[in-house]
Amino acid sequence: MFVPLYDVNALKHIRVQYVTISLIVINVAVWLVTGFAATDEFSGRASMGLGYIPALLFDNRHLDPSLYLIPEDYTYITYAFLHGDFWHIATNMLFLWVFGDNVEDAMGHVKFLIFYLLCAAAAAWFHGFLDPHSTGPLIGASGAISGVVASYFLLHPKVRIWVLILWRIPLPLPAFIPLIFWILQQFYMLVVDNEGNVSWAAHAGGILAGLVLTPVLKRWAVPLFDRTIVSPRAVEHKEADPATVEAPQKTPPNWGR
Repeated sequence: MFVPLYDVNALKHIRVQYVTISLIVINVAVWLVTGFAATDEFSGRASMGLGYIPALLFDNRHLDPSLYLIPEDYTYITYAFLHGDFWHIATNMLFLWVFGDNVEDAMGHVKFLIFYLLCAAAAAWFHGFLDPHSTGPLIGASGAISGVVASYFLLHPKVRIWVLILWRIPLPLPAFIPLIFWILQQFYMLVVDNEGNVSWAAHAGGILAGLVLTPVLKRWAVPLFDRTIVSPRAVEHKEADPATVEAPQKTPPNWGR
């Protein structure tokens, strides 16, 4: 288990990661309303009405009318903006803050937003596909953020990031080392942990969506696997005109010194 702290990876195509910041603000605001400052009754109703419940879409079940807030198909997206407790949202938003800006930089603002929402929907669908009879609501942005992490792995595996290993050991590592272990861990836990509170299926679905969508949605000039260095848009290299370059003049030696 690792926690990302910081990556040495400057933005090259955008000035500010507006979408990443907006997603963090929206997630925190929704958590404050539906979790932190909400009663247990209101929080539970929000989870049932806005969370993703596979049985409603795969098993022809019906939600109690008193809990019905939006059409069921919309919960493929709305669930990703709900969180349970502080650590749930804090870890998700930290991952999004560290990795989201560079994925947004590689795709552009609009495409990154589309990418994020598609990863959220894919994560929910895969969760429901593997457990179609589940009546418990799926909540949390980790499925969408898993897609962001997978995209970062494809785009910047050689970038050095600072990570906190086992919550106590800070280490600077090439991104591919902690990320490949994290990705493999999600699929391993999907196999061995079927009864836990974490939806490893949603994580796996988000990862698969991120790996598929990144080559499609990234800018054409952005390479995969850090094959080349893309200069920032503000930097322009110009070749000097030989005709305008003056030859250096020799200064006669001062024999008096």
